[in-house]
Amino acid sequence: MIEAAYPGATIEPRVNVPERERTKTWTRESAIQELIRGQLEIVGPITTSALAANLGLDGGDVEIALAALEGEGFVLRGHFTQGLDEREWCERRLLARIHRYTLDRLRKEIEPVSAADFMRFLFRWQRVAPDSRTQGPEGLAAVLELLDGCELAAGAWESDVLPSRVEDYDPLWLDALCLSGEIGWARLTPTLPMNQDGRRAGPIRSTPISLFRRENAACWRSLEPERGSGPLPLSAAAESVLQALQAHGASFFVELVRITGLLRTQVENGLSELVAWGLVSSDSFGGLRALLIPSERRSPIAGARRRNGRMAPFGVETAGRWAVVGGSACLSSDEAVEALARQLLRRYGVVFRRLLEREAILPPWRDLIRVYWRLEARGEIRGGRFVGGFSGEQFALPEAVGLLRGVRRGQGEGELVAVSGADPLNLIGIITPGASVPAVTTNRILFRDGVPVAVSEGHGRKEQLLVDATPEEARALRAALVRRRTSPLVRRYLGKSRSGAA
Repeated sequence: MIEAAYPGATIEPRVNVPERERTKTWTRESAIQELIRGQLEIVGPITTSALAANLGLDGGDVEIALAALEGEGFVLRGHFTQGLDEREWCERRLLARIHRYTLDRLRKEIEPVSAADFMRFLFRWQRVAPDSRTQGPEGLAAVLELLDGCELAAGAWESDVLPSRVEDYDPLWLDALCLSGEIGWARLTPTLPMNQDGRRAGPIRSTPISLFRRENAACWRSLEPERGSGPLPLSAAAESVLQALQAHGASFFVELVRITGLLRTQVENGLSELVAWGLVSSDSFGGLRALLIPSERRSPIAGARRRNGRMAPFGVETAGRWAVVGGSACLSSDEAVEALARQLLRRYGVVFRRLLEREAILPPWRDLIRVYWRLEARGEIRGGRFVGGFSGEQFALPEAVGLLRGVRRGQGEGELVAVSGADPLNLIGIITPGASVPAVTTNRILFRDGVPVAVSEGHGRKEQLLVDATPEEARALRAALVRRRTSPLVRRYLGKSRSGAA
């Protein structure tokens, strides 16, 4: 066939052939490549065997010619047809057009949901809905996978956020994950106000704290804000503890007391100040609990007993080792942004600019959207219009698209879901209409079928119904708005009295 198409060693000049082609000397290999070029420009993705059959050529000759064309950048190899295991070849520009048309078709297939349906989706995605909550240590690990790097009020983690997602939450499960090296905790955005003497106070229940997988710590440290170049205004005790940790590495509380020569209370105050700055952390989450619990409810350092008998079953000296945060190498900016972009997708399932307003650590949206465009081009995520009423690009995980469709098809049954103001799903005023509620642990928002219907602020001193309701309905809404009581074990670990509110 080649000899018939290209007789002789040189092509005979023709009127419609450019001068360059008239004088071109053809070899068998170049002639085969030219035939394949013309075929690939019109047929789209095709296998080697099919291409050889179409041209009447030997498969080995076609393979050699395709490899040469691939080296020139004319053709690309891969698996382009769904369900076909054999390798295919396609002309580069034609493949780009096919890919663009495919993305456009996939985007048009998606019907956007309402803001209320999207909130119902988020309650299931983040395991807050009653029928989607997890159980046991494995369930807690799955929830922490979603909330990896999320910065929330320190006191909200175990009083609201984790118990609302894990049935019969046990603080020992979190301690086990931390002690095993799987989960770490630290403050990532050191912006607490200072005392009158210019120093930072120790952590309080509203201090932002993040829980994260230790292998992702480098990512979060790469994205955290700059702390400034000047020396930190630390107290003498905090400075001594920090120098001891930097010189001797991770140390137990009793070792810090011996190394620094300070009183136990001074070492505890120094650790508390360093935690508030985001400079140190401990092996166990119990270290943070001990610093958050009022002194009258802490386990006495010297081993004495409280008269009232109400004290936490742990202290700062039982928290394992204390260490300086940020010892390992950090990621590059591009790697950190891509890691964060993937984590935001895991956290919300669907991501768009407005949804991320409450995220504490967030690079510019333009950097995130470049990552999402790349992931969409690879087929790892979907782009389109998933939630109606919001402008800009939106992206979703494939499994989230299926769940969104299921939520849209399902009819609301009056499901009531209450979340804390410090919960990452406090999206009133962002996703749903209405005035925003401050991200304070004691504030509560009640949703009915994804629509906010009641708000409570300041330990219930200010309650407001957002919908018209009969007296019976109003009582039911107010009852659902109240924070449900936590288990006695959790209450004991949080250092609360037996009769106090949950």
